[in-house]
Amino acid sequence: MTPHSRSTTRAVYPGTFDPVTYGHLDLIERARRLFDEVRVAVAANPGKLPLFSVQERVALLRQVLRGRRGVLVEGFDGLIVAYARRHRARIVIRGLRMLSDFEYEFQMALTNRKLDAQVETLFLMPSESYAYLSSKLIKEAVSLGADVRAFVPGVVARRLAQRLRP
Repeated sequence: MTPHSRSTTRAVYPGTFDPVTYGHLDLIERARRLFDEVRVAVAANPGKLPLFSVQERVALLRQVLRGRRGVLVEGFDGLIVAYARRHRARIVIRGLRMLSDFEYEFQMALTNRKLDAQVETLFLMPSESYAYLSSKLIKEAVSLGADVRAFVPGVVARRLAQRLRP
């Protein structure tokens, strides 16, 4: 097979990323080792009442992922299977941190499969050192005055502090 005959393998990693954590970045890197292209799809998700707008979250992700070959970041609204189909991606990446994530993720994967059987869900686990991280806990810690640079990139920690500290 010549390099020109090989098709690009493409995956979508959707999420709210409010804010992006080292756990998210770990999964993006793991996915990048498996696929030629990883599309990080930042969900509008107004039901979660995000701290940052979609545009702010996209900008932060682009900043921390700058220079990573094969990683694209953009916002989206709607069904992830429709987004995947539009971008000719057959894989949706989902992270599983703890057993508590599994039930919800399994339910969502089966629903997505019913909506589009051509799109598969691939579960990835982050490094053990990031398995406990959640964006919600990071925001709570910042609001109580914690330095969260061990959990998020410096630019993200600064933006969180600006937004959450009085």
